[in-house]
Amino acid sequence: MKRTVTMTALLFFLLTPTLAAAPAPAAGGPAKDQPVKRDAVLASVKKAARFLMETVSNRGGFLWVYTSDLSDQWGEIPARKSQIWVQSPGTVSMGRLMLKAYAATGDPGYLRMAEKIAGVLVFGQRPEGGWHYFIDFDPQGIPEYYDKVASRCWGWEEYYHYDDNSTFDDDVHAGATRFLMSLYLATLDPRWRAPLDKALEFVLASQFPNGAWPQRYPLRDDYSSCYTFNDGVIEGNIFLLLEAYEKLGDSRLKDAARRGMKFVVDSQLGPPQAGWALQYGKDMKPAQARNYEPAAVTPSQTLECIRNLEAFYKITGDRDFLRGIPDAIRWLESSILNGGRGAVYEGKTYTHATFYEPGTNKPVYPHRKKSLAEIDPNDPLQGYWVDYELGNFIEHYGEVQNIDLAAVKREFERVSALGPAEARTEYDRELSGRDRPENVDAGEAAKIIGSMDSRGAWVEDMFVKHYPDFRDRSKGRAIRAIKLGTSERNISRLIDYLLSLE
Repeated sequence: MKRTVTMTALLFFLLTPTLAAAPAPAAGGPAKDQPVKRDAVLASVKKAARFLMETVSNRGGFLWVYTSDLSDQWGEIPARKSQIWVQSPGTVSMGRLMLKAYAATGDPGYLRMAEKIAGVLVFGQRPEGGWHYFIDFDPQGIPEYYDKVASRCWGWEEYYHYDDNSTFDDDVHAGATRFLMSLYLATLDPRWRAPLDKALEFVLASQFPNGAWPQRYPLRDDYSSCYTFNDGVIEGNIFLLLEAYEKLGDSRLKDAARRGMKFVVDSQLGPPQAGWALQYGKDMKPAQARNYEPAAVTPSQTLECIRNLEAFYKITGDRDFLRGIPDAIRWLESSILNGGRGAVYEGKTYTHATFYEPGTNKPVYPHRKKSLAEIDPNDPLQGYWVDYELGNFIEHYGEVQNIDLAAVKREFERVSALGPAEARTEYDRELSGRDRPENVDAGEAAKIIGSMDSRGAWVEDMFVKHYPDFRDRSKGRAIRAIKLGTSERNISRLIDYLLSLE
């Protein structure tokens, strides 16, 4: 799991290919100030897409990173040759990108690529209708993979044990479902309607009566069965259902989305600690998840819920969604570190801790041992601990953060001043803008094309951490890498440049 993102960023993430930094241009590429002809851009996009689909992909599916010679590969953790990753930047984001290329060029070859990607997702769709983090074409090898690789990735606790279920974590399910919906609506091919319906039924079946969703389903006796906001689970499902209702017209989807919206309201804690937690137990109290995720009230999730509640008001015109926001802002104001002065850490000043203890509102800080060698093999927390002392910064979340509360208050006041019709108009305008091409000039297009190698790949330097003990850099690897995120970003930018030529 990774950190939650803002509602606006979440929508962007769900609906567009993953973006990454562009590589530096190779020597001898087109001059920056030269115009780039349409035919050259079309040829470059096709060359890159064919390399990815015909040489890199496994049956149409993808991982996150490959060595330049394709001898080794990684998803969120080290991966087998027989695996593909659903989570972006992976199989789903490549499918969306091929649909974008098809829409921009009309070339049926890109549609065939998108359909091949969809086919492998349908192959990997689980009986209950969802997806695991990865699809493995050698399922008999999964137990050994978990025993020898996944369970030894210190800190990636979602991979310590293989749970034979589907996940909503990190856009896995929502992303795959949205891609199938886009493909079906682009083709009206019934091949894609049945798995799409199955995926949407899974969202309905896994929703708790109170409107929340677990991280994974079917349920297990661990933190994944909590009512989960973390990593976009609840809000991701709400926005997926709303989009599916608007495009497919099933009123059950709208009703389920409204129950999810109501859970966001109901899960707000009471004053004076009127924020939100990353996940809740069945008693509706903040719950612990992974060893570095204590039961806590969290400023980051509180900001996310504030933004979502503002969006819900824009969607519905129901001002009840705005009622709890002033209390949430007051809690954020009262929780500025050091009595409002902020905390200085490593030469920088921060406004808030990442976690606050329920009840006392004291900031709590997760820490971890520096290496596996320091850990008692009988320690159930595996080298992590939580206390009230700032220091020994952990990588996953960090211990402190900065929040621009003045901007939060200004936005709330602005949204509150909108009438229901104005609010809905603004929301529709925001949604319509998500498909607008980005501005890409000829110089950037030339750099992207010039940095492609003869195969159609973009290769860059990368340091691969040693997953069993990732703080020990001496055990990591420097590689020449093909990052799927970079490839997707560059192809997407070239397509945007093409659209600017029309």
